[in-house]
Amino acid sequence: MIAQRAFWERKRLEEMTAQEWESLCDGCGKCCLHKLEDEDTGELLFTNIACRYLDAGTACCTDYPNRQRNVPDCTVLRPEDVEAFHWLPDTCAYRLLAEGEPLPEWHPLVTGDPASVRQAGVSAAGRFVSEASVSEADWEEYAITWV
Repeated sequence: MIAQRAFWERKRLEEMTAQEWESLCDGCGKCCLHKLEDEDTGELLFTNIACRYLDAGTACCTDYPNRQRNVPDCTVLRPEDVEAFHWLPDTCAYRLLAEGEPLPEWHPLVTGDPASVRQAGVSAAGRFVSEASVSEADWEEYAITWV
């Protein structure tokens, strides 16, 4: 008997169930970090300033079910918005799959271990400050490049 390929290898993003879609998130928390856009070039700069609801220890939203009520401009990723995923980190499963790339070897769906994201050094956990502690006028000073 031939083993069936994993769902993310055989389904397009728009074919995935809600549970499959949610499981693509590796929990790195980088999508919850504020980004700055250069007005001249359109280049996006990541900061290490996170939404006030991002837990510093886990890099998970502390109120995920109510995130849009708490933060009206919180982005909800949807398959129909795949063309706009360029702002996601280049390690993000949604972006990688949208671009036809495989999941990284450290992704929890590949390893079976949610801790693999932190072990690989990809998680934002412990590497950001809350937006509540930084004036928006100073955000540019917090621009970073993730490795």
